Parts: sequence; C-alpha cells; structure tokens
Amino acid sequence: MPIPTIDPARYATELDQKVLQFKHDFSAFALPEPEVFASAPLHYRLRAEFRMWHEGDRVDYAMFDPEAPKVPVTIEYFPQACEAICAMMPRLRDLVQCNPVLKFRLFQVEFLATLSGDMLIALVYHRALDDAWALAARALAAELGVKLIGRSRKQKIVLEQDWVLEHFELNGRSLRYKQIEGSFTQPNGGVNRKMLGWACSQAEELGGDLLELYCGNGNFTIALAPLFGRVLATEVSKTSVGAAHYNLEANGVDNVTMVRMSSDEISGALARSREYQRMKDVDLDSYRFSTLFVDPPRSGLDEATVELARGFEYILYISCNPQTLQNNVAALESTHRIRAAAVFDQFPYTHHLESGLLLTRR
Repeated sequence: MPIPTIDPARYATELDQKVLQFKHDFSAFALPEPEVFASAPLHYRLRAEFRMWHEGDRVDYAMFDPEAPKVPVTIEYFPQACEAICAMMPRLRDLVQCNPVLKFRLFQVEFLATLSGDMLIALVYHRALDDAWALAARALAAELGVKLIGRSRKQKIVLEQDWVLEHFELNGRSLRYKQIEGSFTQPNGGVNRKMLGWACSQAEELGGDLLELYCGNGNFTIALAPLFGRVLATEVSKTSVGAAHYNLEANGVDNVTMVRMSSDEISGALARSREYQRMKDVDLDSYRFSTLFVDPPRSGLDEATVELARGFEYILYISCNPQTLQNNVAALESTHRIRAAAVFDQFPYTHHLESGLLLTRR
C-alpha cells in the first residue's frame, strides 16, 4: 500500500466512499443503516514507527513506498501521528543526531503514546547495546521526559518500564489500561473510544453472561463487563493476558475470569470434546451465556469458532477486515440476522475500515 496522502479537505468524501463500499458488500444480508464513526482528520495515531536513514553524518526519519521499496522518503512531519508524537519527533532526532553512541547503527524508532499523555519510545539497533548506550539512553529519557527501551537482535534493555498507562472516560467511568510495548493496542485512540461506546450501547439490554474471544489486554472486556452477570474472556498471548489481569484489577472489575486459550481450544472445551488443564477451575456449566463477543485478527473466525457462534443468542462482532466478516456473516446467515451495524474509520486515507455488527438468532 502506498504511503497515504493526507488531505483533510477530502477526508469526509473518502470516508463516504468507504461506507458506500461497505454497504454494497453487505447488501445481500439486509444490512441496517450503519452508524458511522469518523476519525479526527489529523493527529489520530497513538503509534508510529519509522526507519532511521543515515546519510553522511545526518540521520532522518524515513518511510518506504512499496512501489519503490529501496527509495527512502524522509519525514520531517507526520500529521497522522498524535500531537505529542509530532512534537517529540524533532526533539528526539536532534538529540540522537549529536550523540554518536545513540546514533551509531540506529535502525528504527517506534513511538507509543496515550490519550492521557504517557509515552514510550523504542530505539531499535543493528548492533549490540552496551553500558555506554544505557548511560546515554538514560540521559536521553530524562531530557525528553519519556520511557525508553533499546532493542537489537536477541536483546532488549528496559530502562524503567516497557509499558504505558492509558486513562480516559467512557460512559461516566474512568478506565485505565496498561499497554505493553510490542503488544497489540488500538492505534487510533479517539476511534477506539467510539468503538467501546458503540459496543456498550449494543450490549446494554442483552443480559446473561458473556463469552469473549481474542480479548487482548482487555480493551473491550473492561468496558463491557459491568453490563453482564459474568464474563469468561480468552486470549492466547501470554503478554496480553498479563496486561489484562492488571487492567481488571486497576479498574475494579471482579466478574471476569481470564483463560489463556485460543478460539479453537475454547470451542472444544465448550463442546466438551476435549478437556484442558487450564480450565480445571472453571465451571462451564455455571455460566448462562447469552452473548459471544469477538474481535478477531484479519483472518476472521475459523470454522470451529463459527460453529460455536451458532449456539449463542447474540453475537457482537468487531472486525478489522470486511471481507472475512462478510464470509463469517454468510456462514451464520441460516441461524442469525444482522440487528445493528457500525463502521469505524481507524485508518483515514487508506482503504481499511473497521466495522461492528450485532447479530441475533433467527
């Protein structure tokens, strides 16, 4: 995909075109009129990463267009990034530029910010990092007022911590999230809040218990949990499960049981076709599941998970890939219909569009 061209004057038109395409793709399923949640046209990304391009004694941020992958496009200003990252970029580059220890074989810089003002920067190198680097990096982190880590092949140096703490308001609640460097987090913080709000509005009157698959660090779990009696949440990533446990405690959420399992494993456990040691303390028979919540990877739901979904009264589905969502909805059409729909523009100026559906049993 080419490097996107940013033109705020065209943002509304481009979003309209994406919404029209979404409605066309789902026209065969009696799609209700979707709610549309736009992004801020500028400064919407809380994550950004850049190659560092060395030319003589100078180092610059750079990106590469897949159509010309060997030609760097140096970046002076990146309007997609949140204002905090934009302000930090020249300060970081100038300080690295004048420090040979920090600049030597610096390959990439990765920024992770939050809506609440926390920031972590990862410096990635094509060399081993030593005590001299750590000393210079500590001084850099203190000067910039950020958390900083260094990475190279088989090496990771954490100077303070490798995570940031997000904090925002949602529906009268103050939510806190530990977000770990290198783990998945929603890149567009403003749109993520809109996704959480829409999911909560759909779940308000569903009742019963909730099964959540692909829960990550608990992004949706924390928001949805008060709307259900009990929640069983699953995630395969060990790092994300650890963050989710932290987030549950930080938010005082006590009706969630976390299990580190993949979607096909939990499908087998619920079908009683296989027993798992990780489920030994979970009494599945005590749950009264009404709703399945899924936010799967781009590949969508596999066949076993689709079969599992057929048994639920409600399916609340957040998707980052309209094509696999379309395939899954087609597979569920005999048992479920679409009751509500929404689109979320996480990635302005690209063809990507996130979407949400509430499906109910026929």
